[in-house]
Amino acid sequence: MNSYDTVKSFIKDNSNASLISGGIAGAVSRTVVSPFERAKILLQLQGPGSNQAYNGMFSTIFKMYRDEGWRGLFRGNYLNCIRIFPYSAIQFAVFENCKTYILQNRPRESNELNSFERIISASMGGILSVLFTYPLDLVRARISVRTASLSKLDKAKLTEAPSVFNTIAEVCQKEGGFFALYKGIVPTTLGVAPYVAINFALYEKFREYMDHSPKDYSNPVWKLSAGAFSSFIGGVLIYPLDVLRKRYQVASMSGGELGFQYKSVTHALKTMFQQEGFFGAYKGLTANLYKIVPSMAVSWLCYDTLKDLIKQW
Repeated sequence: MNSYDTVKSFIKDNSNASLISGGIAGAVSRTVVSPFERAKILLQLQGPGSNQAYNGMFSTIFKMYRDEGWRGLFRGNYLNCIRIFPYSAIQFAVFENCKTYILQNRPRESNELNSFERIISASMGGILSVLFTYPLDLVRARISVRTASLSKLDKAKLTEAPSVFNTIAEVCQKEGGFFALYKGIVPTTLGVAPYVAINFALYEKFREYMDHSPKDYSNPVWKLSAGAFSSFIGGVLIYPLDVLRKRYQVASMSGGELGFQYKSVTHALKTMFQQEGFFGAYKGLTANLYKIVPSMAVSWLCYDTLKDLIKQW
């Protein structure tokens, strides 16, 4: 077997195909929605004491453009792509491998998983992807904030975004070493696991229906629609935990002057609802939906298309 055949065999392996397809799909989809991603972060980080410089998703995007130019729309995106490639790759690969393991070790004969088995498989993918890539997520949130107009941080606001390595060094030196890069991982895991579970399980259910239906669902628009709807449901249900995730990540910046001091996830949720009301827990939801709905729709379409191409290679 020559080197070409070796590479081809390696890529066509189901686990490797899932890794490659998932990574590329994640990077492409997140780049498409990068302005919405940063707008969502800035809206989430406006606590009860900030000057509310950002109001609404599109006005936030326009303000980013006015203040920082087109680069402001993609602030932190290159890091997001570096993070999302392994994040998405691990998520899809673990999901597919867990499904295979369950099918091979279940007591009954069946080629289809039930909803609970899909939820377990997707949750494992979500948890492991967070564990491997969380520090990059924290650094990306810090970089997104450092050039923004949040009043509590205006005195520390930068005209140029800090580099990835400078941000990592600053966090480690000033906030407690390497493990400071994992601040907020508990609410992140609590949010990501059910989101991925809902998203993946719903999409697979839709795809199963489309594959077995006498109606022709081969048009890519149907896959885009299925991915959009499943991500919409998951995103709305777990959104307050996503807000907490971002606040934990930046809580210690500039001596905690953003005003987010939480003792635990339970205390954080209680404080957020008490001080900011029900809608305070959903700050940036519109921007988040503008981000995750097209992002996951594109991601699922890219993933399925790339995996099919690899199988046919």
